[in-house]
Amino acid sequence: MTFDSNTPRTFTRSTSKRMLGGVCGGIAEYFGIDVNIVRAAAVVASFITGGTAILLYLALWVIIPE
Repeated sequence: MTFDSNTPRTFTRSTSKRMLGGVCGGIAEYFGIDVNIVRAAAVVASFITGGTAILLYLALWVIIPE
């Protein structure tokens, strides 16, 4: 994983690694990690926070461009 300091990275929803809205896929592409790790973390976070993480996911689905 190499980062070019001259090129700004954009945070967008994924169009290829999407299951529901592409938010987890976009996060995985941005940080260069496996999408399944991000999805598992989202499920665990939704149980730990009592559903607040689901609201955050929905908000990101609306806010983050495709």
